[in-house]
Amino acid sequence: MPVYSAARELLAPREHVWAFLAEPNHLSDWWPGINSVQPDRRGLAPGARWRIQGLGRPTYVVGRRPDVAGTLIFLDVRPPEFAAWQFVQARLDVELRLTEAAANRTRAELTISAPLLAGLRRSLPHKALTRLYALCQTGAEA
Repeated sequence: MPVYSAARELLAPREHVWAFLAEPNHLSDWWPGINSVQPDRRGLAPGARWRIQGLGRPTYVVGRRPDVAGTLIFLDVRPPEFAAWQFVQARLDVELRLTEAAANRTRAELTISAPLLAGLRRSLPHKALTRLYALCQTGAEA
């Protein structure tokens, strides 16, 4: 099973990063390929299920496949330091760890694993953390 990881120092305190991540509608801001999220009433909590809508992948024949819908289920949540979830249809397992790096800085470590033929790309954790960094940078400058 391929496992890919990335780490990045974010320009925000850990509590601010966690508060941003705990807002379900922000997932589409930083996770590549997701357009919208419909969380259940539990929000970011173990067992919570969020419906996601994402872009279809490009095909070699004609344009893009249609948008894809799926379910994300939270397996473990320990505020403000850890969340683990699974994209059920894609069979992607995700772990996100947040640690205090310095005053007003947070180290984010993102690990993603999937079965061999699930189409997991090595660049996915790096892309996600790059987007999250950009959002935290924007918040730090405000």
